[in-house]
Amino acid sequence: MKIAVLVSIGRHPVSGVARYSRNDAAALTLALQLAKTRGATLDVLHAGDAASPALKEYLALGARSVEVLDVAAGADPLAPLAARLHGYDLILTGTRAEGAFDSGMLPYRVAHALGLPLVGAAVDITLRERCAEVRQFMPKGVRRRVEVQLPALIAVHPLANASPSYAYARLREGTIASAAAAVTQPTSNPDDLAWTVRAASAKPVRLAAAEKRSGHARMLSATTTESRGGSVVIEGSCVEKAQVILAYLREHQLVDY
Repeated sequence: MKIAVLVSIGRHPVSGVARYSRNDAAALTLALQLAKTRGATLDVLHAGDAASPALKEYLALGARSVEVLDVAAGADPLAPLAARLHGYDLILTGTRAEGAFDSGMLPYRVAHALGLPLVGAAVDITLRERCAEVRQFMPKGVRRRVEVQLPALIAVHPLANASPSYAYARLREGTIASAAAAVTQPTSNPDDLAWTVRAASAKPVRLAAAEKRSGHARMLSATTTESRGGSVVIEGSCVEKAQVILAYLREHQLVDY
């Protein structure tokens, strides 16, 4: 049996530093368990830049080597991945990458290109004779068991039953191998040039007047319908309406000018 795991470059939610993707790390952990119990061969693949230091963290998580398909930044990795993944019995990947604007469509596109069935939101996987039993994550804590015939592609949920273990010694022993893409990469979509990628800015803080009522009064207002005060300004110019708003902000000390 041949198993492949697709891994991506994650991003720390606070600092933005490149790191391993926690979702893909869960998929790698499940693949290592399946490969050990079934005696299967396991290949870890990444489409992108081999120079990223975050790829070495997958070595520390248990991958003996990571094969990197040389794909230019901004290019579509579907064709190289589909060409490389022919012949595998089971392909595991995370549900989506951690780049904040990732669509999560790559597993579906790869499965469609290879003509494979896809099972999403997997929390654990059990391999049987030419089939895989998958327990899926459902809303409100519900779980569902499904069976899929191999070969298949399974997208692992972030809450999968996997506990990745990090070992620095494995990082030193593993290797990152760069490989040329097996197919000619298509040119970038001209529509992509209209998009601008930048760091996300902080969300605006909503101004709210300080609550001066007693706790008893707040409890009563939660059970009854009453007016909270204020005024509705319909007549007047835009300058007069702006003055009313500014007076309210000054009254409740929401601005200091």
